[in-house]
Amino acid sequence: MESPRVTVRAEADGACVVVCSGEFDLDTVGELEAVCAQEAAGAQRLVLDVSGVVFADSSFLNVLLGLRNRRPLVLEGPLPHQLHRLLEMTGVLPLFEVRDSRCRRG
Repeated sequence: MESPRVTVRAEADGACVVVCSGEFDLDTVGELEAVCAQEAAGAQRLVLDVSGVVFADSSFLNVLLGLRNRRPLVLEGPLPHQLHRLLEMTGVLPLFEVRDSRCRRG
């Protein structure tokens, strides 16, 4: 199992970027919830860089949906195949704005 890592950085436009990497499940998703509740609480817009997420289960999905319901949320990718599949199979992919960071760096 690849331990989850969650780091935060601010962008010039006032957005808060939370970078997620590793595996997120019921036992490990608490770190993401805590960071978003504390360090990213005041941000007008939240960007979750999920390009480094190796595994995500329904607990991670639940956190994403909760964050999306509280403020504008952008998923920055590219979305890992497994996460894309989870969002697609549950029918929630259209609910999220997804930015592919490869397109912006070119």
